[in-house]
Amino acid sequence: MAIALRFAAAPLRLRLVSPNAPAIAGAGDGGGGGGRARIGVLRRACCRGGGGRVEVAGADSARCRAKRAGDAAAAAAAAETLGGIGVGGGDQLSVVMKFGGSSVSSAARMREVAGLILAFPEERPVVVLSAMGKTTNLLLLAGEKAVGCALLDELEQLLKGIAMMKELTLRTTDYLVSFGECMSTRIFAAYLNKIGVKARQYDAFDIGFITTDDFGNADILEATYPAIAKRLHGDWIRDPALPIVTGFLGKGWKSGAVTTLGRGGSDLTATTIGKALGLREIQVWKDVDGVLTCDPNIYPNATTVPYLTFEEAAELAYFGAQVLHPQSMRPAREGDIPVRVKNSYNPKAPGTLITKQREMDKVVLTSIVLKSNVTMLDIVSTRMLGQFGFLAKELDHVVEELEKIAVVHLLQQRAIISLIGNVRRSSLILEKAFHVLRKSGVNVQMISQGASKVNMSLIVHDSEAKQCIKALHQAFFEDDVLTEVDEDALHMS
Repeated sequence: MAIALRFAAAPLRLRLVSPNAPAIAGAGDGGGGGGRARIGVLRRACCRGGGGRVEVAGADSARCRAKRAGDAAAAAAAAETLGGIGVGGGDQLSVVMKFGGSSVSSAARMREVAGLILAFPEERPVVVLSAMGKTTNLLLLAGEKAVGCALLDELEQLLKGIAMMKELTLRTTDYLVSFGECMSTRIFAAYLNKIGVKARQYDAFDIGFITTDDFGNADILEATYPAIAKRLHGDWIRDPALPIVTGFLGKGWKSGAVTTLGRGGSDLTATTIGKALGLREIQVWKDVDGVLTCDPNIYPNATTVPYLTFEEAAELAYFGAQVLHPQSMRPAREGDIPVRVKNSYNPKAPGTLITKQREMDKVVLTSIVLKSNVTMLDIVSTRMLGQFGFLAKELDHVVEELEKIAVVHLLQQRAIISLIGNVRRSSLILEKAFHVLRKSGVNVQMISQGASKVNMSLIVHDSEAKQCIKALHQAFFEDDVLTEVDEDALHMS
């Protein structure tokens, strides 16, 4: 059975359709059917076995002709680069290229991503893909509503089971959302093969991604690295083809069930493959121009940070920067493999290069990160000296237990503002930050310095957080005194 995508000039919207049930609400129609994408039945042979056929069809004859012309041009470009990509077993795989959901959200975007890959004929990449656009959210919506979506027999049976049991467990949720990555990689691999680039699709859970059984946020185990190297390297030597790997997914080592690595887990998939194969570089392609000085949704004057260390990137991710997965830097750091964050919508932008070390002497501040809706425990006691591990009790009993030895206040609606940079210049950072916040009338309720030595965090009320981000960004990145210390200040230190 084939899969048909109907697409127009407007961004592609997915609508999950069952032959015997109405379409799922919330996917959007696009008006009149012309802008609507309808995904039909994709049989198990294609979804799990990889042996099926995938077709991408235009909405009408004119669009078909335009698509064929585009495919012909892509095929011609592929013919010129086949010596460097997908053939020639003498050369080794060189980089990982990971593309997020927005980068492969439509047929047009997939063609653009294919063009990006072909634009670097000297590279032999492993390609990691997320689910297409909002597919993960749509699949979760389908599970919650438990309606019959005939995307493929396996998914249909799963949803029928959910409808019958009236329960959506974490294990079932992971299995459900895995179909998003499984579909995007199969469609993309089929397109590459169609234009003459030999590609091979892989499900991460079938090539050695072994994880804990923490469904929804699993950790990758060490046995993963040799297993991936054996499978991908072995296949490349025997029959070279561009590997197209599902991001975000793994297999529980005890249960054998599909697991997911948490939101943004495709970044972790990419860095894990990079370390396993000892590749030269890991490229993470997003929809922004690299890592930014703050969240542009909070303050639009954010600019690109050209260089970061692994420590800085990890702190940024942990404290709320959406551009990176919190655990994704560890494999790259352990393998000493540079990570380059680029924009698939603006590939000429230099992006951000993340490495083990960089020149920090003149750096004061690198980026400002906000984590909202935080609850703070204010604990006052002299009996806590030497009381190690008391916070390891179950969360529901924390306040009850602490009240036996301390005065406890539970403060909600707080926000953490993390100042990522050179904490060796902490006096300068704090002096400037408190001057700015005092002028803004903001009261800082707590200060914390991270163990990584690249992060200082301030806790403020949630309602004041965005105002603080704007004021701090203007002071550190837009005023006369920017993120670099003048020479006199350096010599004085």
